[in-house]
Amino acid sequence: MYFVQEIRLVIGEASLEGFQTYNPDSNFEDNMPQTPSVFSTSSYNKNLYQTKEEGYAGLYYHDNNLVSGSLEALIQHLVPNMDYYPDRTYIFTFLLSSRVFLHPHELMSKVCQLCVENQRLSDPQAEKIRFRKMAPKILQLLTEWTETFPYDFRDERMMHSLKELTQRLASGDELYRKAIQQMTQALIRKLTTLSQYEEALAKINATATDRLTVLKTKPQSMQRDILTICNDPFTLAQQLTHIELERLSYIGPEEFVQAFTPKDPLDNDKSGFSDHKKASNLEAYVAWFNRLSYLVATEICMPVKKRQRARVIEFFIDVARECFNIGNFNSLMAIISGMNMSPVSRLKKTWGKVKTAKLDILEHQMDPSSNFYNYRTALRGATQRSITAHSSREKIVIPFFSLLMKDIYFLNEGCANRLPNGQVNFEKFWEMAKQVSKFMTWRKVECPFERDRKILQYLLTAPVFSEDALYLASYESEGPENNMEKDRWKSLRSTLLSRV
Repeated sequence: MYFVQEIRLVIGEASLEGFQTYNPDSNFEDNMPQTPSVFSTSSYNKNLYQTKEEGYAGLYYHDNNLVSGSLEALIQHLVPNMDYYPDRTYIFTFLLSSRVFLHPHELMSKVCQLCVENQRLSDPQAEKIRFRKMAPKILQLLTEWTETFPYDFRDERMMHSLKELTQRLASGDELYRKAIQQMTQALIRKLTTLSQYEEALAKINATATDRLTVLKTKPQSMQRDILTICNDPFTLAQQLTHIELERLSYIGPEEFVQAFTPKDPLDNDKSGFSDHKKASNLEAYVAWFNRLSYLVATEICMPVKKRQRARVIEFFIDVARECFNIGNFNSLMAIISGMNMSPVSRLKKTWGKVKTAKLDILEHQMDPSSNFYNYRTALRGATQRSITAHSSREKIVIPFFSLLMKDIYFLNEGCANRLPNGQVNFEKFWEMAKQVSKFMTWRKVECPFERDRKILQYLLTAPVFSEDALYLASYESEGPENNMEKDRWKSLRSTLLSRV
């Protein structure tokens, strides 16, 4: 896929260093999305490893840890009964990973069927009593599903199954009807907000203009640049953080699985997983990283005067440092990437005017050697600060997203979905869920900084140079140094400057 290629371009060689098999710990539980319980679950929210273990066919444990199982057994393990409610970490992990093996609507259909079967008895009175005991558990499971994976319910088949099951629950008690209404309204609000966000992104993309085209229609003196919009590095870093947190918040956890996971070979659906591969919000976030890199390179290459270009570089170095202090590692890396693009890095006379000490420190922090050891250390520090934070500003952790994607991608590539005996390799999915749950914690932080509409508008919509236009601007600023550059300069001038 496109963004996988972009990730490889950004981060280069990858490593499985640091990956371990799953070992349940409190951190995973703490990182799980907090879904408020509709009913008190204290009587049945027992530890996963203390229930259903003995005599339950198809599930396999090692040191009390669930390590594998048949798909059917794992589905049954998701569904509550009279004496059991699945652990929250299991619910998240299985709902996240199940889409590797079957469509969400297929899982929902099986869950509905099992819920009905678990409730059915020959004695109507006994069935009524069982229903009252099971209904709050079923409703809680549906609430966790709609809260944590709301995008699954953009599928009409999912909504149909949800409606059928909730109508069955609502027929029993007024309390259930009210809870179902609250759950459904919350789900609809989330899906409506997502649609509005996607429409806004589409409008932004539709208005995108190439900077070179704009330069041809307006003289350079009339062009806006970043320093005329905002000359305070701290303010710009804050506005970048607004964009980062907003775009992070719309990425569904399932997108990490759907982006990389191939169709399961044991699945007999010949139509393929066309509706199973949606990762549009994730792709939009990667596109934002690339846009910011090109915007930085454009702003540096655009000025005619060497002193002005050096000033822009130093400004972006200060912005990058403020991003680091905030915990916005994604914008930090995008800025560094923009400054390291060949059209920018070749401007030796310009760089000769730049004080690079602060940039050297930042590049050391984001050094890719030893599997980004320095960055991972800084990320752990920011995460710890977030956990003990006394202010919303200290809670911000925005990871270098391409590296997070790389970790999940190579975890997926390095471990099989199924064991040789056909069992689902649940150890792999525990580890994947741990990675994604950290992201879920980071994405829910609300940005504490005041929004500046003018700056945000510029960052999101200002025209940027294409790669060819960047090279042309670079050669126009500091002439070619060898015959190869001269030939390319001539070629670019004839092709780009002649276009209307």
